[in-house]
Amino acid sequence: MHRELSEIPVTGSQYISRMCFVCGEENHMSLKAQFLVLDDGRLCATFEPSEEHQSYPGRLHGGVTSAILDETIGRVVQVKHPEIFGVTIELNVKFRQPVPLGCPLKVVATLTKESARIFEGTGELLLPDGTVAAQATARYFRLPVDAISEGGLSDEDWFADQRQCPNSIQA
Repeated sequence: MHRELSEIPVTGSQYISRMCFVCGEENHMSLKAQFLVLDDGRLCATFEPSEEHQSYPGRLHGGVTSAILDETIGRVVQVKHPEIFGVTIELNVKFRQPVPLGCPLKVVATLTKESARIFEGTGELLLPDGTVAAQATARYFRLPVDAISEGGLSDEDWFADQRQCPNSIQA
């Protein structure tokens, strides 16, 4: 499945953490994902997987594909509600194409439903040419961070992403 990509304005980036597998700045195994808030309310994660993230030579591990989809869909609620975090209830992933290593990739997530306790979303992992390599749907409990992490997150563990934020992105 190939999607036509259009240029979407980026309004900012979300916080990252120190040791997260997906966005951790100091974790040498991290995907080092950058989370970009799109003008249309979606969230886009950009990343470039390396050999540490492979299953078969030259291919991204399916568990890593699932992790980046889960993280991006789980963060999309923060576009509207920055104080809310999600704890995964359910994640369903469909793998469509092999995902290569060593090239820029993106996941685009959309918030599809929310209530006082639960939110839902969808996400697509896109190859550079717009091919949909994996799709996911997910459900999360809405929680404040101190209900998830003992003592919440310190400024050392959760902070503004200092990388340059593009003005727009193909999504």
